[in-house]
Amino acid sequence: MVFLDQEEIQALIRRGLQEDAPYGDLASQAIFKGQSGQVDLMAKEAGIFCGQSIFEAVFSSLQEDTKFNWRIEEGASIQPGQVLVTVSALATTLLTGERLALNFIQRLSGIATATHRFVTALDNTGIKLMDTRKTTPGLRQLEKYAVRVGGGYNHRFGLSDLIMLKDNHIAAAGGILPAVELVRQQDPYMHKIEVEVENLDMVDQALQAKVDIIMLDNMSIEQMTEALQRIDGRAIVEASGNITLDNCQDLAHLGLDYISSGSITHSAGILDLSMKHFRVI
Repeated sequence: MVFLDQEEIQALIRRGLQEDAPYGDLASQAIFKGQSGQVDLMAKEAGIFCGQSIFEAVFSSLQEDTKFNWRIEEGASIQPGQVLVTVSALATTLLTGERLALNFIQRLSGIATATHRFVTALDNTGIKLMDTRKTTPGLRQLEKYAVRVGGGYNHRFGLSDLIMLKDNHIAAAGGILPAVELVRQQDPYMHKIEVEVENLDMVDQALQAKVDIIMLDNMSIEQMTEALQRIDGRAIVEASGNITLDNCQDLAHLGLDYISSGSITHSAGILDLSMKHFRVI
């Protein structure tokens, strides 16, 4: 499973609580005078649950001895009406942390669910689904984690990882060959190089440059078929651009290594979850 930087998670939670309750939960502080309570987290629609650790961390940051009675594990398939966890703490803790905790897990579960649907559509094709950098600013670590929980794979985390030459780099350098030469002069074989290509001539140039990964960007089925024949195992092949859940199976027979799709993060809806059955105990 993807490593989550706990310091970064705690910083996100602090910012979230500062945003939502800079002076505490005024209503709850007035109504509940040190009373304890319980509440259930319930699923309102089917999907893949993601976010157990950050859900716990929100409440534990407010009250260290908060108790969690989980009925599921991370990545579980959940159904409407299912109780996922019962949380026990001071009533003020439960009501102060409720919205922030829900915002995190609904977002992450939505991404995990969207990813799982895509991965299921690619089942038995040999193609691996990857995410992109099209993530919510500040939440990339969590959103890429959710992709993994849903069964997908992570592309580069950021610009400082794998070297990816896109159209602007190639145009400014005067072509694929000079662009690759420039990055190898600066970073001699320290990082893998991926090149985005839009036509078959660019495929040939990428092969001549001996890059590690060739991304076929917005190519037709016919173009991708010819490109894969030319590449013939000499580079890892990724397809990207307007690939959706509805059309991904059209690529199943081509022999691609990876498909990347920004939709599993930028267009994933939330999974409807709710805190129900609040009671003072």
